[in-house]
Amino acid sequence: MIGRWAKSQSARVLAAFTGAASLLAVVVLAVVVDTDELAAGLRVGVSDGAGLMIISMALLAAFMMRALAWCRTLPGLTLGQSLAAIHLALGGNHVLPFRLGEPLRIASVARRTDVGVAAATSTTVLLRAADTVSLATLGVIAAPRLITDELGGRGAALLTVVGLIGIASAMVVATQRSGPSSTSTRSTVRFPGPTTFGLVIGAWLAEAVVVWQVAKWFHVGLAPREAMAVLAAAVLVQAVALTPGGVGTYEAAGSAALIATGVVAPTAVALIIVLHAVKTLYSLIAGSVALLAPTPSMLGRLRLDRPGAVRPPSTVTGDDPVVLFLPAHNEAERIAAVIEASPDSVNGHPVEVVVIDDASTDDTAAVACAAGADVIAHARNRGLGAAVRTGLAHANQRGAAAAAFCDADGEYNPADLGDLVNPILRGKAHYVVGSRFAGDIKHMRPHRRVGNLALTRWVRYITRCQVSDGQSGYRALSAEALADAEIAHDYNYAQVLTIDVVAKGYGYHEVPISYEFRRSGRSFVRLGTYLRNVIPTVWCQLNRPTSRSQTNTKENPTCSPEPDLVSLSLSSR
Repeated sequence: MIGRWAKSQSARVLAAFTGAASLLAVVVLAVVVDTDELAAGLRVGVSDGAGLMIISMALLAAFMMRALAWCRTLPGLTLGQSLAAIHLALGGNHVLPFRLGEPLRIASVARRTDVGVAAATSTTVLLRAADTVSLATLGVIAAPRLITDELGGRGAALLTVVGLIGIASAMVVATQRSGPSSTSTRSTVRFPGPTTFGLVIGAWLAEAVVVWQVAKWFHVGLAPREAMAVLAAAVLVQAVALTPGGVGTYEAAGSAALIATGVVAPTAVALIIVLHAVKTLYSLIAGSVALLAPTPSMLGRLRLDRPGAVRPPSTVTGDDPVVLFLPAHNEAERIAAVIEASPDSVNGHPVEVVVIDDASTDDTAAVACAAGADVIAHARNRGLGAAVRTGLAHANQRGAAAAAFCDADGEYNPADLGDLVNPILRGKAHYVVGSRFAGDIKHMRPHRRVGNLALTRWVRYITRCQVSDGQSGYRALSAEALADAEIAHDYNYAQVLTIDVVAKGYGYHEVPISYEFRRSGRSFVRLGTYLRNVIPTVWCQLNRPTSRSQTNTKENPTCSPEPDLVSLSLSSR
């Protein structure tokens, strides 16, 4: 607890420090900048379509070359994911202090590809070291006195540290090249060759074009070597940026370099501010895109893949039972009426009513037995999802022709059972959901209706199915779907069951049903608790590391083991 408190306090101090430093830098820039000069340059830039195109293409070319260099050093990395990771780090560096966006580059590759963390880390450090040394070399070649005067002893120390880091990372790369290869822990890597270094140098030359173009907006004609020197001074000084994007240090070093080339101070400050703004805008746009593209996105999978072939259902023959099970917790007042209203048979199949008593503290189990239902009781309260899981397992063990379940509080009409299971028995569907919104809603509270409709749209987006009632408590499954269905958490089943069944190719089918809001008792659903439990589980379900059709629920850490059953009453109706 003390450790967590210390980390929390450190984070607050760091945030306060970087926030204060950023604010101070912005205030200083606002004071020293000539606003008329700044506004004039911006007006020219906004109206310069050709110049904006040159800048866009130069920046894209620069980061494309860096992505290609990484791909050459790490052959298992695709160009799209390489470019996305670099852009993500670029965007992160412009919103986080101390260049903390860099770890996002490694995280993106490790999360979205088969490249191991070790290979991604070592090659990232090696290429970043090569990046810094290449920029310093270009700067010294372009304007030796300017760069040495600007950086002084700090520059020599910086390059020494960078060189040592580069040597260390090269040694790690050598170890990885000589060791065994595995997609989970390490990947094949190569030392940067002349082509790789050429790409790194080409990237900086492309960025120098951006400096040259922005200078034109302020009627400053920089020679190519001067543009390179300004870029080197501005970027190298902010190698360890205290503020997001190095705000303040970038402007100070860049302005000093421009003044050294003969640009007057007001113009130099305004020019470097616009230059930094252009780079920041590009980083935020490119970084935002990199969160989502290419797939898989950094945010993970947000919906199922487009459905392939749906498993064909078959007509049910024989006289196997239809199992109707009722998950129940403290429903003694209403459950007998639900059991008694259940039909004895559907299409020639006997109906077996089973109550899954989730450790009720009232007489739910006794009332259910007296009404003629079989009762399976949990030793402790596990949740609605766990109760449905128990019911599915029981129906599968009974060899049911179809299994259906509905709430035990009287909100759903057991007489609709035939409508629900007939598409399964007739070979038209594997998974059927009773839709309240396609049927007859006698009463539903307004906030419940709004919540149901909002969550339904979410389920429709996730599953790509025409779902009209994503939270319906009346559903049925075929014998095949029943044997394969998984409930990904104990709390609830509504979204996760549909995602699971649809992902496994069983399709989605709806029938209209009637609905009446409960007259007694209290629903367990509370919006905040519901969303906290459901959303993370849905995300985990969509982003399982293995194929969804082959993942065993018991191997999924979000799924709880089957609950202990304390009694099985076989009362006959």
